[in-house]
Formats: sequence, structure tokens, C-alpha cells
Amino acid sequence: MANYRYRSSRILPVILIIIIVVIAVVAIVALGRAVFFAGNSAPKTSSTPDVSRQALLNTGDNHSVQMTVRGPIVASEEFNSYRITISPTSRSLTSYVGYVNDVVDHVDLPNNTAAYTQFVYALDKANLAKGVDDQSDVRGICAVGRLYQFDIMQDGKSVKTLWTSTCTGSPGTLRANVEQLASLFEVQIPNASKMINKLAL
Repeated sequence: MANYRYRSSRILPVILIIIIVVIAVVAIVALGRAVFFAGNSAPKTSSTPDVSRQALLNTGDNHSVQMTVRGPIVASEEFNSYRITISPTSRSLTSYVGYVNDVVDHVDLPNNTAAYTQFVYALDKANLAKGVDDQSDVRGICAVGRLYQFDIMQDGKSVKTLWTSTCTGSPGTLRANVEQLASLFEVQIPNASKMINKLAL
């Protein structure tokens, strides 16, 4: 009996020490993970590039931005739309009639990198690139109002497409003030309002 008590009195402190050491090791490992992995993951989240914003602010000759506006869905003879395309080297406004885009009027003007830079940075400040990319089919949307579509382009292809409409049931994917964006595009073309006002939009 005395031997059993003696053994117990010697074994219990050893078990206690082992438990304390295990707990300490687990705590140190957990703390190390929290410090090192948290430090490594934070930059990944913050430094993930916004490809569409980079494309918007890129002033290379192969980049451009485009706004397309179409009116109510009516008879082909009365259906109107227009498109404004701005690049570092050119600015254009084309108005159309009918669903096969017969050209009614066209203006083509030169541009320069300094002017384009100011323009795309103004679009960025107006939150053009913040919406959700959506290249889905917009045919038939807002049949009684206007549809606005904005494209950030690279090499003639859309990097990001955003749209909205004047119909309350079809707000679209644009997360910016459409009047502000439309105005920024229109003032890039002198007398654009005269061309646009001729259209039944």
C-alpha cells in the first residue's frame, strides 16, 4: 500500500507536467499560425487586381470605352439607337435607325492620350467599373424605355459589360449614376446633343 502511494505520488506530477507541456505546445502552434498565416493572407486579399478597372485606366492604343443607348422597342422604321466610342486616338458618335443598325449620322474625331487619360479617370471616379460584369442577353429588356450599355474594351473585345435602363423593373448591373456617365460620354463629342435629340429615344 505504501509502495502504491509512493508510485502515485511520483507519477501524478509527471502526468501533470506532460499535460501542461502538450497544452503549451498546442497554444504556441495555434499562436504561430494566427500570426504567420494571417500576415500572409491579408496581402492576397488586398492586392487582388481588379482587371476591369486596370483595363479602364489603361491608356494603350488597344483600349477603349463605349456607351450604347437604344430607345423603346417599336416598329423598325421608328427604332433608334446610338453609340459613342472613345479611345486614346479617336472619338466617334454613330446614330442608327432600325434593328439592323442603318447609319443615320456619324461623327469621327481624333483624340490624344492626355485627353483620354482625363476621361477614363473621370469615369473611374464616377464608379463605372464597380458594377457586376454581365454579358448576358439584353434583348427585349425595358421595351418602353431606354437601355444603356457600357463596355470597357481591349483589342476590340469587351473586358466588362454593364447595363441599366429607365425601367424600374430592370435596374441592371451598373452601380453608378447613369446620367453622370452618359453626360461624360456625350461631352466628348461637340454638338452630340443635337444629333441625339433628333432620335426618337
